Amino acid sequence: MSLEYKIVYCAENQYEFPVKEARWQFLICPHQDEYQELHSFSFANSMNFPYEISTNAYGFKTLRILARTKFDSIEFKAHFTLNKKTLNPFNFELATDPFEELNRYHDLYFRVDHEPFLRKTPLTTLLDQHSNFFEYNKKENVFENLQQLNRWVYEKIFYTPGVTQVNTTLDYIVENRHGVCQDFAHLFSAIARQYGIPCRYVSGYLHQGNGYFGDSQMHAWTEAYLIDVGWVGFDPTNNILASDNHIKVAHGKDYADCAPIKGIILSKGENTTSHSVQVHGQQQQQ
Repeated sequence: MSLEYKIVYCAENQYEFPVKEARWQFLICPHQDEYQELHSFSFANSMNFPYEISTNAYGFKTLRILARTKFDSIEFKAHFTLNKKTLNPFNFELATDPFEELNRYHDLYFRVDHEPFLRKTPLTTLLDQHSNFFEYNKKENVFENLQQLNRWVYEKIFYTPGVTQVNTTLDYIVENRHGVCQDFAHLFSAIARQYGIPCRYVSGYLHQGNGYFGDSQMHAWTEAYLIDVGWVGFDPTNNILASDNHIKVAHGKDYADCAPIKGIILSKGENTTSHSVQVHGQQQQQ
């Protein structure tokens, strides 16, 4: 059994004064892996600027545009169709000796191999007075602790659109207890890394037909590394494991590695940007 998804991504930029030149990078294409297969995509803009396809440092597809004609507004639209295999996110064996398992995470070679996703970043750093809010239970295995962390973050923050920015620090989030999916993902990542568990920030799309919390733009969750299992997805915004409804685009250390759009604009004055995403899914027989 598999699920077929159709995704429509839209962005619109308005500028106070004409833009002389602009460069954009879009990180919005669903990733292809053993669980999801991209069948088709189209990408267009209202100025008909051509685009190029490239790969970023983590191996994910990016769409790049160079604009050298003046404009004061521009719209972007992308369509994607893909199939995703249904999966059981709990389909693996748990470690039976929590102490031995945790020792393996502290092995020097393991830490060197996974260093990028153990590293603190400006978006995944907590002040000392906030770093002990969640206590790791050494009598339980890593997966059980991560489930507890998933629930803890879900209960710690109230999902509230519009109250934070892309550069809002975790200490502000912890003190105010309101945020969006990227804030949930950053907090989960910061605490997992604090205990020596590699964790990466994931951006993508969420099929919200089941009533999940998620942005009307793109969603964010995490992937933590379980020894002898691999990367397992956790969605602290909804207190679930990532599964059929999560469509991965990219991963990185934090939001800065996975921003759906980055740009350099040669212009002055103010600008406004709006985004929207629609995800439609239906079951397919194999």
